[in-house]
Amino acid sequence: MAPRILLARHGQTEWSLSGKHTGRTDIPLLDEGRRGAKLLGERLHRTPWNGLPDVEIRTSPLVRAKETCELAGFGDRAADWDALMEWDYGAYEGMTPAEIKSGRPDWFIWRDGVPEGEALAEVSARADEVIRWAKSADRDVMIFAHGHILRVIGSRWLGQDASFAARIRLDPTSLSILGWAYGEPAIERWNDTGHLA
Repeated sequence: MAPRILLARHGQTEWSLSGKHTGRTDIPLLDEGRRGAKLLGERLHRTPWNGLPDVEIRTSPLVRAKETCELAGFGDRAADWDALMEWDYGAYEGMTPAEIKSGRPDWFIWRDGVPEGEALAEVSARADEVIRWAKSADRDVMIFAHGHILRVIGSRWLGQDASFAARIRLDPTSLSILGWAYGEPAIERWNDTGHLA
């Protein structure tokens, strides 16, 4: 069986709720985010997932992703991996798009990037590293990480440029699956938040 990647975006934080770019700042989950992480875990411990017994799990080392992983019931099986950290937003860390656009009205992160931070090509290279790891053995993997890096991983899985990530939004505590169709990389499930209903 060809390996798949299960993606879990971390739960809601104060900054994700307000739309602030949250790169390397270690923001904890809100109560809503903790509740969502537990609901995601309950879902993944029921049929057809059954606790993902044969799945290798990795998480971003940032607290919002690690706590989501732990509350979902996978913390004891997860390894931290710096490649899963969110985009380093540099000078735009903690700013909302509206605040950035007040000085740069035509700014678009997927085209223009961020000053003093990580280039989109660097984020893409990290995504490619994650995909190589996922494809390296005959087992599914699951990763707990952040909105922009997960969107780039989705884009690169499909063979698209990292900027394609602008077209595939991802909500907090969502579940997505990158799989296969007719032998080609495909999105099997995307931005599924049914467990939060």
